[in-house]
Amino acid sequence: MLKSLMLIVNPFSGRGKAKEFLYDILEQFCHKGYLVNVFLAGGPDSVEELARKYAGGFEMVVCVGGDGTLSDTISGLMYSEVRPPVGYIPMGTANDMASTLDLSHNPVEAAKRIVNGTSFPLDVGAYKDRFFTYVAAFGAFTEVSYSTPQNEKRALGHLAYVFRGISSVASIKPKHTVVEYDGGVLEDDYIFGSVTNSTSVAGMVKLDPSDVSLSDGEFEIILVKQPMNLVEFSDLVDNVTHQNFQSENLKLLHSKKVRFTFDEPVDWTRDGENGGRHRVIEIENRASAIQLIL
Repeated sequence: MLKSLMLIVNPFSGRGKAKEFLYDILEQFCHKGYLVNVFLAGGPDSVEELARKYAGGFEMVVCVGGDGTLSDTISGLMYSEVRPPVGYIPMGTANDMASTLDLSHNPVEAAKRIVNGTSFPLDVGAYKDRFFTYVAAFGAFTEVSYSTPQNEKRALGHLAYVFRGISSVASIKPKHTVVEYDGGVLEDDYIFGSVTNSTSVAGMVKLDPSDVSLSDGEFEIILVKQPMNLVEFSDLVDNVTHQNFQSENLKLLHSKKVRFTFDEPVDWTRDGENGGRHRVIEIENRASAIQLIL
C-alpha cells in the first residue's frame, strides 16, 4: 500500500534552483512507495498555511527550501493536533539547521537519506503564539536576514547577508535588558541576544556541538555586551571565533524558559524572518514537539 507524502516546495529558495531538482526528488520518493502530493508555496497560501491546513492528512511531510521554509513548515504543524514526521531538503542561503543536523546539501542525496532515515525528536521554541525552529534574536545584525531583499539572496547567496551586515554596523546600539532565566537574573546593556536550538547562527556564529542538544528541552542563550574599545572588540571577535562564550562581554546560558524585558520595544528576528517588536517577551521550549527525519 502506498504511503502518503506531502512535499512542500519553496520555488524561490536556493537562488530558485529548487524547481530544477523536483523530478529527481520525486523519483526517490516514488521508488520507495510514496504517493507524493506536491504543494508549491508562493501562491494564495504560505508554507505555514499549507502545513497548517493539509499536513495532518499525510504520513510524512517533506519541505524543500531554506531554514525559513523548514521553520514555517514546523510552525504550521505546531497548530495541528496531528504532526507527521518532517523531512528537510535544504536549498537555502545560510542553511543553519542543515549544518546543525549534518544534512546533505545535494537535494537527491538528501531525499535518499529521508526515505532511509529514522525519526528524531526536535525541540521547538514558542512565544506569543509564534514558533521558531533554531533562533529568536535581537540586536546587532538581526534585522539583516529579514531586511535583505529576496533577489539579493538569490543573486549573492550568503554574501548578501555579509554586505548588509557591514552596512548596519553604524546603527548598532546597546539595549538595556533584564534577562530572567532558569539559573537567575542578569541586567546589562546588550548589543545582541539570541535564544537558539542550533550549533550555527546566520552561518557565522558557531557553538560547540557538545554544548547543544536539539531535544533536551533547553535553549542556548547568547548575550553580547558592547565592547568599550578596540581591544575589547578584538577580544570579542576572538572569543566568538574560538567558541569561548564565558568572557566579560560574552555569555552562554542554558534554560528551558527565558524572559527579556527592555526599556522600549525592540525588533526581533525569528528563524531569519521578522519576529516583531517587543518590550517584554517570554520564550519557552516545547520539548520534543516535532519528529524530524534524519
